[in-house]
Amino acid sequence: MIRPVRVALAAALALTIAAPAGAASAAPAVPSAGSPPGAVDRAAATRWAADTWRSMVAMTDPGTGLPADNIGGDLAAGSRAKYTSPTNVGSYIWSALAARELRLIGERELVVRVGAALDSLARLDRHADSGMFYNWYDPATLELLRTWPEDGEPVYPFASSVDNAWLAAALMIVHNALPQLRRKSDPLLNGMDFGFYYDPQALGADVPVGLMRGGFWVEPPPGCSLPGNYRDRGPDVHYTCHTYGAFNSETRMISYVAIARGQVPPAHYFGPWRTFPDTCDWSWQEMKPVGEYREYAGVRVFEGAYRYRGLQFVPSWGGDMFEAFMPDMFVPETRWGPKSWARNHPVYVRGQIEHGLRDAGYGHWGFSPASNPAGGYREYGVDAMGLDGPGYTSDQERTSVDYGFAGCPDRPAQPEPEAYGDGVVTPHGVFLGLQHAPAEAQAELARLRRDFDIYGPGGFYDSVAVGSGTVAKRYLALDQGMVLGALGNLLGDDVLRRAFSRGGAERLLRPMMRMEEFSVPARQ
Repeated sequence: MIRPVRVALAAALALTIAAPAGAASAAPAVPSAGSPPGAVDRAAATRWAADTWRSMVAMTDPGTGLPADNIGGDLAAGSRAKYTSPTNVGSYIWSALAARELRLIGERELVVRVGAALDSLARLDRHADSGMFYNWYDPATLELLRTWPEDGEPVYPFASSVDNAWLAAALMIVHNALPQLRRKSDPLLNGMDFGFYYDPQALGADVPVGLMRGGFWVEPPPGCSLPGNYRDRGPDVHYTCHTYGAFNSETRMISYVAIARGQVPPAHYFGPWRTFPDTCDWSWQEMKPVGEYREYAGVRVFEGAYRYRGLQFVPSWGGDMFEAFMPDMFVPETRWGPKSWARNHPVYVRGQIEHGLRDAGYGHWGFSPASNPAGGYREYGVDAMGLDGPGYTSDQERTSVDYGFAGCPDRPAQPEPEAYGDGVVTPHGVFLGLQHAPAEAQAELARLRRDFDIYGPGGFYDSVAVGSGTVAKRYLALDQGMVLGALGNLLGDDVLRRAFSRGGAERLLRPMMRMEEFSVPARQ
């Protein structure tokens, strides 16, 4: 057993658990009606951030400085989950930087908190040959989990590529924004080789770039796996059978980090599909795309797009906000991709709003994977806005659409749903849309406060089923990290984007992004 690391500032941590600077016991007021159109009510947004930060503090074990995966809605220490992940730790680190930028904590507390987390990260079991972290640890003891604490099921240690990418993004932020902690962060970051996930032949020998694997196990797991070793360093591992082929997904963060770190060719940016091609071989996807082929950096790219209710956009895998916007918290996509992401992001938010307010008629919007109000965790999205044929759906009843695939006899169109059921929205999805639709996002947050018991001591609870009014009264480190990341960028002059993008990202990634033009009209 690994003994817990005791940090020197346990008393200070306990103090801020009780009352972080700037937090209030009562829920903050909604944005004032007198705010100019499109403006963000800074006072209200800062109060939201303060309460959200309180939940992150409450999730953190005072002995190790690592956050739990989630905590109950009353923020009681006994309700902390007994597991955490690299993503959760990364969320906590960048949330702390956002909290400093918003003056919720001071520089000294930021350094102590992040330093404690880095000390504990250095003590975790890792895959030695790639430097990658495994997915699940006990945040109190730092032990690698081999038994799931909630039901006793066995856990096969897995090194997820996307989870490690979120942690690496946080370590890159520490390097650039907190130089006094580089001696702790840099050895962790420099040991992480994302080339371990890169399959250069995934798209075929005639394509000059490859794709990223979902991750690997060090021991053969149940089910499908592929033994191999893309770096020829150490024993073979057991890769996932799938690669990440959808571009507009949270998994593009793996590519961003790997390119920025110089571990894969920059042209890999053009490897994943924008949509899958428009031929019958790909008729399993949600709908037949429109678009054309273009070539960038020697890679032929099908610039496909979907159409939904008069809007044309590049879809995500599941039609949700998390996939579309979480990488944008770190990479300034709209600035670096003026003919791609700058066009797509605002239209994508409009599609979410159109679905929630008019198509499904929920009166609310913001669909993204979150706590299921009925218990557990589930994916939610706008089915029509995702590549996945079965789709992430926006309601508990899994009401889906099938537009068919014109010209392919195996995919005739099906009738549109007559009605939708109990729609589930999550506040983090709304916060991710603040940059692109500030007035609409603030109005939605106000409606959520008005219509449901959705605000607690740690800010907005994780989700609500808007038909039944059932609220998932808990807080997730990842989802709260998205709220704080969005608010930190919005109110703190792009604090996370500035900290992430200096260095390799600007030098290697930005030129690739500047080349591309999506099949998305400049004006819609």
